[in-house]
Amino acid sequence: MRTFAIGDIHGGLKALIQVLNKLEIKEGDKLIFMGDYVDGWSESAQVVQFLIEVSNKFKCVFIKGNHDVWCQDWLKTATVNASWYMHGGKETMESYEGFSEEEKKQHLVFFEKLPLYHIDAENRLFLHAGFTSLHGVEKEPFKELFYTDRSLWEMLLVMDNRIEKDSMYYPKRIQHYKEIYIGHTPTTKYNESLPINIANVWNIDTGAAFKGKVTGINIDTKVCSQSDHLPDLYPDEKGRNK
Repeated sequence: MRTFAIGDIHGGLKALIQVLNKLEIKEGDKLIFMGDYVDGWSESAQVVQFLIEVSNKFKCVFIKGNHDVWCQDWLKTATVNASWYMHGGKETMESYEGFSEEEKKQHLVFFEKLPLYHIDAENRLFLHAGFTSLHGVEKEPFKELFYTDRSLWEMLLVMDNRIEKDSMYYPKRIQHYKEIYIGHTPTTKYNESLPINIANVWNIDTGAAFKGKVTGINIDTKVCSQSDHLPDLYPDEKGRNK
């Protein structure tokens, strides 16, 4: 059995399909999606529908991202968060045109059931953004940080790689897990088109919301498969490049 982690998608159904085709998913494989399925490109509702269908055929884990929280709130209350609207919400709302009320209810159930993190049998942690508790995710007092925190990643960016793992100065947050996989902060922000690995943490958001790609990574071999750049797949759209 192989396990793949899939980075942020942001409404890019064409990119998601490209990645899954390149991964050549087989029966018994496990797919862990890192969140932010919506907001950006024009096929957010279609991405959610596709993921629901994929989960009927393969073993899937869907982590909740901050954009998924916004979409969930809109589907539940019809309230339009102004910040959400400006950061891809408008395109997501438009993507739901033609979807029935029953289909929207199914999508709401999908969002409501999304876990905030996943820990596998080998003590590998998967979550959208980060956490702050020095005692691990189970002790995190602010659950919304699982899909909004950037402090974990910012700490790693300035971490001195000369610090030994048994040193008192080695970050306690990352000692609890064999590996940690996150999304949320595009690696393209640091002029990198591939996932970035620092210590035992892998950031696999490769900028699909903007001008980057969707990435899938085999978490055992670390071999990556990527889509085309999203602007090439949606040439008449801007995504979140506004």
